[in-house]
Amino acid sequence: MIFVSLTASAITLLAQAPAASSPAGNYQPMIMVGLMMVMMYFVLIRPQRKKQKEQEILQKSLAAGDEVVTIGGAHGVITSLKEKTVIVRMAEGKIEFDRSAVSAKSGKANKSDAAEKLEVIK
Repeated sequence: MIFVSLTASAITLLAQAPAASSPAGNYQPMIMVGLMMVMMYFVLIRPQRKKQKEQEILQKSLAAGDEVVTIGGAHGVITSLKEKTVIVRMAEGKIEFDRSAVSAKSGKANKSDAAEKLEVIK
């Protein structure tokens, strides 16, 4: 019972609006929201866009003979490419994947290609 009465009195005190002492005090919440949006951009949105660009560059640069890893963790070698799919040779045989299913190259990547890709991303 004491907890309920303390909570009610605390809510009553918090619900009372403070008197505005200056016009600048009214803009403080908007400034804080703006700063939070800027932080969200640099912490969440910008890194995600950078990662998307890297993935697009990877998918466009796939070639026959590249050793790749799929999203599911399967390793194989690309034998041929189509417009939207790649055919990957694995121990079980050949399997066709969407280009978006390739998550990384694991071999036959030239260092000059990697340097060019980093320059494009920056």
